[in-house]
Amino acid sequence: MTESTKTPDRILTYLKMNGEQSASALAKHFGITNEGVRLQLLKLEEEGLIESESSVRGVGRPVLLYRLTRKGSEKFPDNHAALTAQLIHSIRNVLGEEALRKIMDHKQDNDYFRYEAQLEGAQDLEERLDKFTSLRNSEGYMAEWARDEEGYLFIENNCPICTAAASCDGFCRSEIQNIRKLLGADIRVERADHTARGDRRCVYRIKTKS
Repeated sequence: MTESTKTPDRILTYLKMNGEQSASALAKHFGITNEGVRLQLLKLEEEGLIESESSVRGVGRPVLLYRLTRKGSEKFPDNHAALTAQLIHSIRNVLGEEALRKIMDHKQDNDYFRYEAQLEGAQDLEERLDKFTSLRNSEGYMAEWARDEEGYLFIENNCPICTAAASCDGFCRSEIQNIRKLLGADIRVERADHTARGDRRCVYRIKTKS
């Protein structure tokens, strides 16, 4: 595969990880000419994978910002979302909400013990975040974490269970509960951005309890 054929996929991944970008910012990041990146962006727009919108930033001419469309986002892992959503619908209709809740609780417990076993031996919060990020990446979440002046951010740039989560809020509830348990009782975790709510990604604000 040549570099020119790799570039469109790299652009899609960069937009997924970093949100909307200008053509010049993309050209600078990938080390190619503005004209070269615009040709790639034009092809991606024609395929319906990205869209652009004019934005005014300070003084000067408006800037075109590019972002993924729903079709573009669907190129990333979805863990057989349609099948999962169908199963949730069937459980709810045949067995009822209480049965669905018990199944979700069982899944939450299984996920917690699986993650906890992998995090065993981590000496501090940052090491736990490192290991948890690696685990989530292996599941398609495109995760990362960062430290800022308020504490930490844990970020999932892709939601491979988004369709299923839209069918049952138990998925999102169990995930934040597990993160809280995995990081420890002295850590406070709050969801800042939420894919199921329409945000580009899920972001968790992590602070040490005072």
